[in-house]
Amino acid sequence: MSLKLRRLDTHASDFKVALRALLAFQADEDEAIERAVADILADVKHRGDAAVLDYTKRFDRLEAAHLSALEIDATQLEHFLLGLEPKPRAALEAAARRIRAYHEKQKIESGSHSWQYVEADGTVLGQQVLPLERVGIYVPGGKAAYPSSVLMNALAAQVAGVREIMMVVPTPDGVQNPLVMAAAHLSGVSRIWTIGGAQAIAALAYGTETVPAVDKIVGPGNAYVAAAKRRVFGTVGIDMIAGPSEILILCDGTTDPNWVALDLFSQAEHDELAQAILLCPQAEFIEQVAQAMNRLLAGLPRQAVIKQSLEKRGALIKVRDMAEACSLANEIAPEHLEISALEPRRWLPQIRHAGAIFLGPYSSESLGDYCAGPNHVLPTARTARFSSPLGVYDFIKRSSLIEVSEQGAQTLGRIAAELAEGEGLQAHAQSARGRIR
Repeated sequence: MSLKLRRLDTHASDFKVALRALLAFQADEDEAIERAVADILADVKHRGDAAVLDYTKRFDRLEAAHLSALEIDATQLEHFLLGLEPKPRAALEAAARRIRAYHEKQKIESGSHSWQYVEADGTVLGQQVLPLERVGIYVPGGKAAYPSSVLMNALAAQVAGVREIMMVVPTPDGVQNPLVMAAAHLSGVSRIWTIGGAQAIAALAYGTETVPAVDKIVGPGNAYVAAAKRRVFGTVGIDMIAGPSEILILCDGTTDPNWVALDLFSQAEHDELAQAILLCPQAEFIEQVAQAMNRLLAGLPRQAVIKQSLEKRGALIKVRDMAEACSLANEIAPEHLEISALEPRRWLPQIRHAGAIFLGPYSSESLGDYCAGPNHVLPTARTARFSSPLGVYDFIKRSSLIEVSEQGAQTLGRIAAELAEGEGLQAHAQSARGRIR
């Protein structure tokens, strides 16, 4: 199976047009999906448990008399962990330790603690930082199982101090994945329901007789889940609306071309809409990568998906130099960015927009997906220009603290009254002046 890879060159007069076409991805809201999701959300909001049971029977072929029958008791989760074979259990536990350690450090360093200070007149100002009380985690479970998604979402919430972590995971035909359940145990998940789709998002957002309403919903899902999250935002918080996965590799031509080829494959195998792009100043190296891709593709089970992804949205791009590669990287603002070079930190200061940055030839993106430690829930579709990876900070909220002293009220009252009158708000002005001696 040979790849018809798109080749671009920044020297070409039409390069900018070609790049825009390559990056163009409109996640058009399918009207049929939007209508279906709107109906499901309204039905669950109105009928609660009964609606969730109906949709679970219809979409997952899983029937139950009561929604409580689809809940997995948290005390059972340890049995899933104990029942794993030694190697997968050790890998899961090692990944959980690393992810937890990273987020513990993140909590310390990212301003996740309350603070206050006292002014000269005794006025106290500050901020109270508290974890969310209850969050919902959506874990995909249709075409594949994602224990890594459980670890990334739930551990960040647990480290933040969230009191109740509710998890929903579709289990078509009632088939439960032991790794997913074991990951839930290691991550401190409070309650689990084997439900999925828009109906699960609705249950978490609005609450039903059995499922309590949450404060925020996180986790990836299919088009129906994404549409449902978009619609319930405002009733609850959400993490992001994730698009297809992306990888951009900046390579100076010194990395093993087989490694680069496989790193490109690692994202292309997610689905046909994933994007994998290489930027390199060495034409000969680009050719070596292309040859490696054609050679290695045949040995991969998901070669058909990889081929379609790369031919539809992938590219090998020759740049003038690594500085130009960095400039293009900022324009692309990828989810995953690999700087595969002899001196990767030389180029790091030039990078402004990326979800996660992997430095050096040994830092394959796949390590970040599973066990390096930083969160793998990342902004896609150029939203890295203004968004960040999921983290402890997504599971906390801040309240401002204002304790004005009698002396402070004399000064602040005059300032506030003057500004309030300028806005024509007399009650504000009188409220401020009322405390002036």
